Amino acid sequence: MARTAIATILMMGFGAPALAQNFTTADEVRPILDATKGSWVAVREYDGKDLLYFTHLLAWRCGLDQILYSLNGQPERAFNAEPCYEDEPQPNAIKVADKPPYLEFDLKSIDLVTVRLVFDDGAESMKSYERAEIMTP
Repeated sequence: MARTAIATILMMGFGAPALAQNFTTADEVRPILDATKGSWVAVREYDGKDLLYFTHLLAWRCGLDQILYSLNGQPERAFNAEPCYEDEPQPNAIKVADKPPYLEFDLKSIDLVTVRLVFDDGAESMKSYERAEIMTP
């Protein structure tokens, strides 16, 4: 699904200038994240736990100031992503080996996930997901 959305963005003419950029600002990542809202997070049951994955957001974290999430209507919490490596050729690279791209919760405890992104320009985007929408095998 995310590949289809990105391909659509590229075909719409956004691709030519964007390909030369590193996707490190809100203006660069917002169109991709808006087009791929259905892929922001995923839930997987593993080893008797619910794992809430933020992998997609981590791949586009440059240009974001915050990744906030809420489970089942509870207060928001921040997901602390590793920094953007703006001075390197691959600023969105995931390097930190001791920080998994997911959080662990009790098995079947996630019913609703709400994600709010705060971009580096102060703009925000939000999406809520029922468990069935984001469950992976």
